[in-house]
Amino acid sequence: MTDSTSQTTTPRFEVAVVGAGAVGLAAALASARAGIPTALIGRHAPLADGRTVALLDGSVRFLGALDAWDEIAPKASPLCQLQIIDDTGSLFRPPPARFRCGEIGLEAFGWNVESAHLVAALRQRARAEPGLTLFESDSAGAEAGADASRVSLADGRTVEARLVVAADGGRSPLRAASGIPVREWDYPQAAVTTILAHTRPHDDISTEFHTRSGPFTLVPMTGGFRSSLVWVASREEAERLSGLDDGALAAAVERQARGMLGAMRIDGPRGLVPMRGLLASRPAANRLVLVGEAGHVFPPIGAQGLNLGLRDAAALRDLLVRARRDGRDPGGRGLLDAFARGRRLDAAARTAAVDALNRSLLTALLPLDLARGIGLLAMTHLGPLRRIVMREGVLPRFGAPELMRAQASRPAA
Repeated sequence: MTDSTSQTTTPRFEVAVVGAGAVGLAAALASARAGIPTALIGRHAPLADGRTVALLDGSVRFLGALDAWDEIAPKASPLCQLQIIDDTGSLFRPPPARFRCGEIGLEAFGWNVESAHLVAALRQRARAEPGLTLFESDSAGAEAGADASRVSLADGRTVEARLVVAADGGRSPLRAASGIPVREWDYPQAAVTTILAHTRPHDDISTEFHTRSGPFTLVPMTGGFRSSLVWVASREEAERLSGLDDGALAAAVERQARGMLGAMRIDGPRGLVPMRGLLASRPAANRLVLVGEAGHVFPPIGAQGLNLGLRDAAALRDLLVRARRDGRDPGGRGLLDAFARGRRLDAAARTAAVDALNRSLLTALLPLDLARGIGLLAMTHLGPLRRIVMREGVLPRFGAPELMRAQASRPAA
């Protein structure tokens, strides 16, 4: 439902989601579809920077439950296999490790789709959702009261809600204003992102080269002969690569990929993304919860970032449904504490794992190379361990939100 500009009184909702990216849109849709009067505050401004997102199986189930997957599926490519190649030059270099989705009973680990298309599809669904009111304006801050928060909009309007959901990104103004402590850090890296066309088929295999400057990842896209690139390198090297013309950059990618996908050409916009990390000490404050990058930021390794944010949204929906069923305040201390308990552990565990892997690539210390290599060898040769790692990478076994466990639509073959 689109917003109305002829308001004479301050509209009041149970939930107000601030931030119109993928996580904010999903959180607002999930809340509204549960019968909870919900507002979504934020402008629709997707960036064309060549970024794609690998939506893991649980996230696809969630999007299916929101009736958004049918619009996304035609432009999504299945990720049926993952291979990791050690290209660090270490003295201890394990052979390539390959993981197959069928081994854990999945049609695909997930599906890769352009970020801009994902956001546009969710926005289209949000506009058609009864019970969801869109305010297409930036937030100018929120002030928590005894029984509700008042959100000020940049266009002069105000909205009241019993719970405010901060989905306003890694530099979240709402988080900063709440006083929630955060731990922030920078990496000496940046990521070059773009879309590639190539002469050999990718066969639905996502390939991640581990290099001394970070991961170099090629992720399948639709059609069989296109892939998205995330090339993490030192800041200086990433800036140099970003400044190359299309032909020179394509040649550099082809060399780094060892020619495995044949001749390359640039087939989409580019982006240059600084690598940083952030973790909120607690993803909740007075009548406020943090979802997505408002609560956690880490490098694009293992497709964990957006999927973790979507789990935030799905887990919040479960708590809101229970609060509504029990007649409890959706912004009360009980829900805030439950959300903080459940999401802090998931975010901390994923952040620690991604941080440890990334830092291990940046050092040439033999013990770290040895540990990383032994880990890959163990997952290659020990079936039970490999299956545990694959399942946990796709969706945590314990505490998975309800809508991530439900059956969802799949892309047509």
